[in-house]
Amino acid sequence: MAKSKSLNSKQESQLNAVKATIHQNIIAANANNILQVACDNFKYAFEQAIIIAGVKGKQSLTTSSKHINLFHEVVKSELIRNNVAPDLIFPEQYNSSGELNFTGFIKAKKQDISAVPRTFLNNETPEKILVGMRAGETDKFGKAYTENSLVINVRSQMSSIGKNNDTIVERAFAETLILHLRCPRMVLGELFILPITGFNMDEVKKGNPIFESIVTTKPSKRSRTTAENIERTINAYSFLNNRNSIGGEEYKYERLCLILADFSQSPVKIYHNDAQLKADNLLPIGSTATLTGMNFNSFISDLLSIYETRFGSGKFI
Repeated sequence: MAKSKSLNSKQESQLNAVKATIHQNIIAANANNILQVACDNFKYAFEQAIIIAGVKGKQSLTTSSKHINLFHEVVKSELIRNNVAPDLIFPEQYNSSGELNFTGFIKAKKQDISAVPRTFLNNETPEKILVGMRAGETDKFGKAYTENSLVINVRSQMSSIGKNNDTIVERAFAETLILHLRCPRMVLGELFILPITGFNMDEVKKGNPIFESIVTTKPSKRSRTTAENIERTINAYSFLNNRNSIGGEEYKYERLCLILADFSQSPVKIYHNDAQLKADNLLPIGSTATLTGMNFNSFISDLLSIYETRFGSGKFI
C-alpha cells in the first residue's frame, strides 16, 4: 500500500490493518447482505481512521479510496447476481486496479466499473477521434467498444447531507454528459452514498468519531433542516435520473441509485424508500420528493433491462 505523507509509521500500520479488515469483510459478504456489510465497514473504517490520527487519519483514508471500494464490490456483486459473467467486469471482483479508460467528448477517464459485452472482450479497435475536444487523438478501445459497454460509477461523501450539494450534482451532471455526447446509446449508472449526518469536525480534531446531530429546527432563516436538505438532494438527483431514450437528455443517467444512510447508528440504518424516511421525520410534511426509481434493489436490473432494449439480450454471458 502507498505510504501516506501525513501519518507516522505506527499510524500508517494501524490504518493499513483497518483497510485489510474491511477488504476481507466485503469478500466474506454475500449477495443478500453486501450493501449492509459495505455501509457498516465504511463507517468502521472512518471511525478507526479518526481514532488513529484524527483529521489526518480521515483524510488519509479518503485519499486511499479503500472505503469507496467497498461499494464498487457491491455493484460487481449485483452484476454477477444478475447473470453478468465475472470475466466481463472491470476491474475484476475484489480488485481495484484495471479500470477501463473510456474517451468521451471532452476527455478520457477511468470508469469505476465497466461490463464489456462478450463480443467486444479483447477486441479493441483503436481509432482516431473525429469530433469533440479530443479530435485527432487515438481512442485505443474505439467508439463501438465504448458505447456498447455498461458503465457504473460510484460516489460518496462523509460530510452531512446538504454540504457541497451543488458541486456534487455538477460533477454528476458533467460525467454523464461527457460520455453521452460522444456515445449517445451508452448505458450509464451511478451509485451515490450519502450520510444523513456527517462527522462533527470539532470532535474529529480531537480523535473522536462523533456524528453531528440531525437538524430539526432552523438555526437561521437561510439555513435548512436535515429533512429539507434530504428533500432537496432527492429532487436534484431525480432530475439526473431515468434517461430512457437516445435522442436527448445526455446529462441524465439511465439509472441513478441514491443510498441515504444514518451512519451514526450501529448497524448503519439504510433508507430504502420514502416511507422509512417519513417515519423518521426525514422528509418535510407534505413533501413530494421520492426515492422511487432510485432505490438499490432494482438499480442493476433496471440498467441491464435498458441495455437489453438498446443492444439485445445475452451480451454479458
